[in-house]
Amino acid sequence: MQANDTDLPLLLEAARAAGVIAARHFGTGPDSWDKGDGQGPVSVADLEIDRMLRTTLTAARPDYGWLSEETEDDPARLTRPRAFVVDPIDGTRAFLDGQTTFAHALAVVQDGAPVVGVVHLPLQDLTYSAVLGGGAWLNGVRLTTPLRSGLTGARVLATKPVMAVAHWPGGVPEIARHFRPSLAWRLALVAEGRFDGMVTLRDTWNWDIAASTLIAREAGATVTDRYGAALRFNTPRPMTAGVLAGSELVHAGLLSHLGMAAGANTGAPSANPP
Repeated sequence: MQANDTDLPLLLEAARAAGVIAARHFGTGPDSWDKGDGQGPVSVADLEIDRMLRTTLTAARPDYGWLSEETEDDPARLTRPRAFVVDPIDGTRAFLDGQTTFAHALAVVQDGAPVVGVVHLPLQDLTYSAVLGGGAWLNGVRLTTPLRSGLTGARVLATKPVMAVAHWPGGVPEIARHFRPSLAWRLALVAEGRFDGMVTLRDTWNWDIAASTLIAREAGATVTDRYGAALRFNTPRPMTAGVLAGSELVHAGLLSHLGMAAGANTGAPSANPP
């Protein structure tokens, strides 16, 4: 049996356990505070889930590295053949505001690429999952990102500041903008076909997108950074230069409006716009 085949049930079980903890804290006004430096809030629920996940997953796979939003980084992860990349609660602000659109995002990364991924929204009863080469799934139903003839009129997930004219040398695309708080869920929604694409231009932490990048790719979506370059994970600086995702022509249209040619793979230096 391949490691991926056994890692998936491990991640699924851990994600569901995280959901139980989150549900217990949800709506109770758990203690929270701002982490500073623009990192946003963290709560006692985030930390409890982080401790549970780290204990459970590293006990099951002691040779794997560990990278989590809520754990101090240990460079030893870079020396391990595989690493867990985890966001205990993606969308903490929404969680604290009483919105059910937060997610638990868990991935296994090997050689810079996610090979197993789970995104679980416990209060929405949604569990997305993927194994490299095995397709993407939602609650046991296989996902396929629908093809679309072009970008115009596409339903794209993005924050309002992303659509500022200054970010689009090729002109602001004529899209229908939508928003969901969780980055992990945004990519999963593209995989599901509920939205045609997503874009974020800010530097993006690995733990927000590792799991759902695999899910979107396995569903057939194209996923790159904002310059069209391939995403890599469990890197010394665990961030990517934004994210673009969608079916082939939607992704190409977004790149074109950003002033990039599809397939250019520029590897341009990271910026950090809104």
